[in-house]
Amino acid sequence: MPVYERIASLGITLPDVTPPVAAFLPFVRSGNQIFLSGHIAKKDGKPWVGQLGANLTTELGTKAARGIAIDLMATLNLAVGDLNKIRQIVKLMVLVNSAPTFTEQHLVANGASELLAQVFGEDGMHARSAFGVAQVPFGSCVEIDLIAEVNDR
Repeated sequence: MPVYERIASLGITLPDVTPPVAAFLPFVRSGNQIFLSGHIAKKDGKPWVGQLGANLTTELGTKAARGIAIDLMATLNLAVGDLNKIRQIVKLMVLVNSAPTFTEQHLVANGASELLAQVFGEDGMHARSAFGVAQVPFGSCVEIDLIAEVNDR
C-alpha cells in the first residue's frame, strides 16, 4: 500500500508546515539525506506545555510524540515532494521535558517510532535516541528531529 493510502487509512491529514521562528531552516538536504529540524509537540495549534513525570503522564507524552511524527511527515513531504520517495527513516532524536525522576522517555518516543513504522513499513524502522531534558523550547513536553534517506532515482 502506498504511503499516502496508509496515512489516510490511519485517519491522518498532514498539516501545513509551520515556518521556523529563528534563523534556521525546517530541513536541509545533503546528498540523499534529509535532516529535519526539531519539531515540538503542539496541542490545539500551540506548544503542548508540560513536563513528563510532573504534570503529564507517559500516555500523554506518547500521544504528543505521535503528533510530532505527523508534523515531521508534513515537513518531509514538503522537503521531497512525495513521501513515496523515502527510502528509509534513518534516525530520530527525541527530547522529553522530564521531571528528574522520570525514566520512561523511551516509551514516550514510541509514539513517534510506532507511527513511522505503520506509515513507512520496514522503511520506517530507524535508529533512535531518547533523552530526558530539563526544558524544551516554549516549555513544550517533547521535541523530535529526524533524518531520512531519499530515493529519487
